[in-house]
Amino acid sequence: MAKRTDPQTPARHAADSHDLIRVHGARENNLKDVSIELPKRRLSVFTGVSGSGKSSLVFDTIAAESQRLINETYSAFVQGFMPTLARPEVDVLEGLTTVITVDQQRMGADPRSTVGTATDANAMLRILFSRLGKPHIGPPSAYAFNVPSVRAAGAITVERGNKKAVKATFNRTGGMCPRCEGRGSVTDLDLTQLYDDAKSLAEGALTVPGYKAGGWNYRLYSESGFFDPDKPIRKYTKKELHDFLHREPTRMKIAGINMTYEGLIPRIQKSMLAKDKEAMQPHIRTFVERAVAFATCPDCDGTRLSEGARASKIKRISIADACAMEIRDLAAWVGGLTEPSVAPLLTALRHTLESFVEIGLGYLSLDRPAGTLSGGEAQRVKMIRHLGSSLTDTTYVFDEPTTGLHPHDIQRMNELLLRLRDKGNTVLVVEHKPETITIADHVVDLGPGAGSGGGSVCFEGTVEELRASGTVTGRHFDDRATLKEAVRKPTGALEVRGASAHNLRDVDVDIPLGVLAVVTGVAGSGKSSLVHGSIPAGEGVVSVDQSPIRGSRRSNPATYTGLLDPIRKAFAKANDVKPALFSANSEGACPTCNGAGVVYTDLAMMAGVATTCEDCEGKRFDASVLEYHLGGRDISEVLEMSVAEAEEFFGDGAAHTTAAHRIVRRLADVGLGYLKLGQPLTTLSGGERQRLKLATHMAEKGGVYVLDEPTAGLHLADVEHLLGLLDRLVDAGKSVIVVEHHQAVMAHADWIIDLGPGAGHDGGTVVFEGTPADLVAARSTLTGEHLAEYVGA
Repeated sequence: MAKRTDPQTPARHAADSHDLIRVHGARENNLKDVSIELPKRRLSVFTGVSGSGKSSLVFDTIAAESQRLINETYSAFVQGFMPTLARPEVDVLEGLTTVITVDQQRMGADPRSTVGTATDANAMLRILFSRLGKPHIGPPSAYAFNVPSVRAAGAITVERGNKKAVKATFNRTGGMCPRCEGRGSVTDLDLTQLYDDAKSLAEGALTVPGYKAGGWNYRLYSESGFFDPDKPIRKYTKKELHDFLHREPTRMKIAGINMTYEGLIPRIQKSMLAKDKEAMQPHIRTFVERAVAFATCPDCDGTRLSEGARASKIKRISIADACAMEIRDLAAWVGGLTEPSVAPLLTALRHTLESFVEIGLGYLSLDRPAGTLSGGEAQRVKMIRHLGSSLTDTTYVFDEPTTGLHPHDIQRMNELLLRLRDKGNTVLVVEHKPETITIADHVVDLGPGAGSGGGSVCFEGTVEELRASGTVTGRHFDDRATLKEAVRKPTGALEVRGASAHNLRDVDVDIPLGVLAVVTGVAGSGKSSLVHGSIPAGEGVVSVDQSPIRGSRRSNPATYTGLLDPIRKAFAKANDVKPALFSANSEGACPTCNGAGVVYTDLAMMAGVATTCEDCEGKRFDASVLEYHLGGRDISEVLEMSVAEAEEFFGDGAAHTTAAHRIVRRLADVGLGYLKLGQPLTTLSGGERQRLKLATHMAEKGGVYVLDEPTAGLHLADVEHLLGLLDRLVDAGKSVIVVEHHQAVMAHADWIIDLGPGAGHDGGTVVFEGTPADLVAARSTLTGEHLAEYVGA
């Protein structure tokens, strides 16, 4: 066989030439004909101020088009069951690979969704216990708290060929606790919050929201005929009270209309308690919090599992015990099991659990409800399944993966991103933290401003070239906050005694009032447990957490902040017409698109299309409404204004409106001057949503402000703006308590409370209390070491 002796390098294969992702003419959201080329199998970081267009380019253009093209490979039948995706506004997209998006969307708030069920860990544990558990109680489903036990009796005929077999019974063994149905807690309704038993129905005894006298909910009970509507509820007979509170669904006619009557308690449980609390309207949520008490299920003791599942054990450990362990302890326990019959399963389970530890989530337990994870924790849990993946040449897209991470943990996240890259994947990261930007092979800086002032590529190149560039990110890249020469003196203290929520170990601490107090510590050290558990939102306390703002395409900053109300009233007063005309969700809506501004066309088996409404041209209002003006502008022109323009518009002149000016001023104070009043909430970034929430809460009469990582999603240049806002709140006589990882906020604090020393059961204690200068001087904690390095001490 002849051997090749030609010393020349063989010509490059054509298949190896596709090493760039090319984007030309991207115009999604605020992007202005953006054209870039991204190297494949490298780590590219996208930077820029909030609202500059980073997410529009990475998620709404590159990731969205990849997903759309993948969906198109399925049959028309399968596509009919999938969400329809419109083609992004872009001229050319070349070199795309399969995109896996790891975003910060909170995981489902369903009480049956846990860290274990969100990954493969629970499924593998169930198989393990079904094989090795003593006593043996059944298949893996017997250990699943999401599967109820079913027993059916009766003839079931099974036909196999010409033979007929008759089965008399059907059994399925599930692991669900029958009392709490796998939720771990039972609800108890406070009847005094549902009705006033001294009154009759005719006198308005029902105090449930939406059950006012005269409404259909009220008439369902008063006209049912089961009891006298003029009789006080406390005088009802036993049967009448049962019918009022617990009667099974019964069909009947009320006022000539067919309706279903049902007892008040099951009706409220279905209409209110079965819903996600965060999705409720504020007044309904307030009622539920007042009327419902959640208690640990007495039958399963909160484990969600049936008695049989709890009794079956491996080495004296039940599956409930295993799921309650911290994952790092569970990994050690699984590592001690040696059973040849399940060796491959043990290897896979061990790898999954070790991935949790490696990614910095060893302090979690598998029974932790998924809805209680922070955005950063949820993102890292989603990463678990990709770390051991055999896929290469895939594009991974991350949305600020360092959110919620202590400086100590950021290094670990960086290593994971580099590991994904080194497997031959393209990694695209939207990020603000300099520690992560530093590891990039390629940096794309968008800007120069936000909203309509952004959407252009200001810089492309290496990190060193970014430092030397004149862009906003380049100028602020090496910014370091300095320790304050003098700190404010507290005016009092909030005493916390014996705090023991989650991993807190009987913590006693005095949180100073009248100053900027910052609570720090590694992820999982107990910061949120201490602050939110000991300082509940209520009278005098304004709590701005990281829970997402819920809203549809019709929701916008004007509707969310209540700004639309004074605007509508001002328009109505100036034109002597009804305020309802100036709402796109009410009488003033364009009849063609019903106030949505776009018309959705369902193309059956093909992807649906959203087109701008031809009648209103996307303005959302009926043409007759646009004839009314305020200060020379119609309502659609006002909603197209930015916050900064609206502040000037409502500040003086013919359109002067004090209430509206007050709200837009607060929006400008939190750095949202570039947002349009009518911009859909669905297009806002996570950082923008949190600041929108902060601006709304600033109107409340609170003496104590509790903020949970307000720097999330903030550009380096905006952090300084936020510190000024916090100072203004304190100078106005407020007490500000911040849970934060950002060193600039720590350095700016008047008082620091550091929790640790580690996470989970290694944390939960106060390891330092004092001024930032004392923390830097002592360097006795992880936070102290990183803060000292940050300020250059």
